[in-house]
Amino acid sequence: MRYVPAGAGIGLALCALALQGPAAAAADDSELRISPRNGAPGSTVTVSTTACGSDVTYGKGTAGGDEFHLFDDNHTGVLTGHFRIPGDAASGDHDVVVKCPPSIKITDTVAVERSRPTGGVHAGFGPAAVGENKPTLLGGAVLAVTAGGVLMMRRHRSVRR
Repeated sequence: MRYVPAGAGIGLALCALALQGPAAAAADDSELRISPRNGAPGSTVTVSTTACGSDVTYGKGTAGGDEFHLFDDNHTGVLTGHFRIPGDAASGDHDVVVKCPPSIKITDTVAVERSRPTGGVHAGFGPAAVGENKPTLLGGAVLAVTAGGVLMMRRHRSVRR
């Protein structure tokens, strides 16, 4: 009977992995390679594709309303281009569209991640910067002394009995 919960847990983990397989395979079906997939505003992103065919040496792309060009990079059938994520780009997924002759259009997304804030949260006693958290330290010291006193009182009571 002890093995039933362990078997159920292993079965659930295997089911979760099996369900992720088709999604991972679908993500690799795109003939548009974007590197890096996640970028910060101002960073450069490289886009390459083999979907245009081996005889095509030029393509156009758009990302966030800005245009960029793709050229043959000395690998037969591979077009490569670069674009810069605008500094005012909002966080989230942005479409990258590549077009090449005669009428091929490929779409994928790049995720823009704005930098996360650093430092303390400005709430409560104020910023949690070094040297400015005296009320927090004082409160922690009071709690530590109180906890120590409670423990000492409990030990003292248990020794008397």
